Amino acid sequence: MTESLLLQNVRPLEGDRADVLVIDGVVKRVGAGLEAPGIRVVDGRNGILLPGLVDAHTHLDKTLWGRSWHRHSAGPTIQSRIADERRVRKALGYSPEEQSTNQVRQAITMGTTHIRTHVDIDTEIGLANLEGVLATRDRFREAIHLQVVAFPQSGLLVRPGTEALMAEAISMGADLVGGIDPSSMDRDPVRHLDTIFAIADRAGVGIDIHLHEPGMLGAFALELIAERTTALGMQGRVTVSHAFCLGMVDEAYLEHLTGLLIDNRIAIMTHGPGDIAFPPVRRLYEDGVTLGCGSDGIRDSWGPYGNADMLERAMLLAFRSGFRRDEDLELVLDIATGGGAQVMGLADYGIAPSCRADFTVVAGETRVEAIMNRASRIAVVQGGRVVAADGECLV
Repeated sequence: MTESLLLQNVRPLEGDRADVLVIDGVVKRVGAGLEAPGIRVVDGRNGILLPGLVDAHTHLDKTLWGRSWHRHSAGPTIQSRIADERRVRKALGYSPEEQSTNQVRQAITMGTTHIRTHVDIDTEIGLANLEGVLATRDRFREAIHLQVVAFPQSGLLVRPGTEALMAEAISMGADLVGGIDPSSMDRDPVRHLDTIFAIADRAGVGIDIHLHEPGMLGAFALELIAERTTALGMQGRVTVSHAFCLGMVDEAYLEHLTGLLIDNRIAIMTHGPGDIAFPPVRRLYEDGVTLGCGSDGIRDSWGPYGNADMLERAMLLAFRSGFRRDEDLELVLDIATGGGAQVMGLADYGIAPSCRADFTVVAGETRVEAIMNRASRIAVVQGGRVVAADGECLV
């Protein structure tokens, strides 16, 4: 359902004050003193108009948001965290639909209009998590745009039967094929990547692969990913999430890998991790690599961090990158908006005429001040419909 409205008294990207006329969910005009008799009027209170925030990487099925506090005890390795998550899931018996709903409503409240979520698929839980998240996607279809990645968290080849479940997940409505650490998780990077690319190619969908592998091991995987992207003509449809290796290799090798990313239009997602090297965002941004950022896990068994606020995530990414200048902080906000939109392949994203009316109005004098203050969200609009205002989710 799309709606019409006249959003008055806003400053697009902190520019001059203007009004925005939305007809049937699409921006028709942006200018001063607009009038539209009979159409709902919303006062933007001199706030900054931003395109909707984009969380390009999270895990809706894992979140414990909205539950009583969980005492974290997972170990330091990915495998130990996977094992601990299985224990917690059994102990708490939580519903993926209920938990994903909790995080989605929080994200809407904080101004996010688009989410790409990874959802666990394996031989123990089967497709139950996917079913829950798909139900949430359907319930909030008019309030937020969700893309779903079928994610083999526990490995693909090491759990026979997972490949068939992944293919079934796509047929059920997952939008992309996921993968994870093809060398360290499955011990067979060629076969792992051949498998996920084959599933995606047959279904005509994209890929978003978790790559935590460090240094040269991760760089080797990136080269294999680029090879398959070229061979199958999947340029512009592949994302590598985390890609810590890009922050670990030397300058010459980084230049080589950057060239592969650009030539194949492979996107990179980072969440600005706190304890490991990560992609050099300014360098990649200036070179023309598509960059998005995301919350990753939010208050789940893996860790206590996160609140679905992409302004805060932009601040954390800037902090971890050592950014201080306003122009650099504006860069990370662009990654959390337009960059994420490119990662998700959103063709009608923005605040110009003919764009879909998905945007967020935030308090503040400048965009950078809004990031630093994690400014209040005056209004959140999805398809011309006000879905949140002043810290309250309205859906």
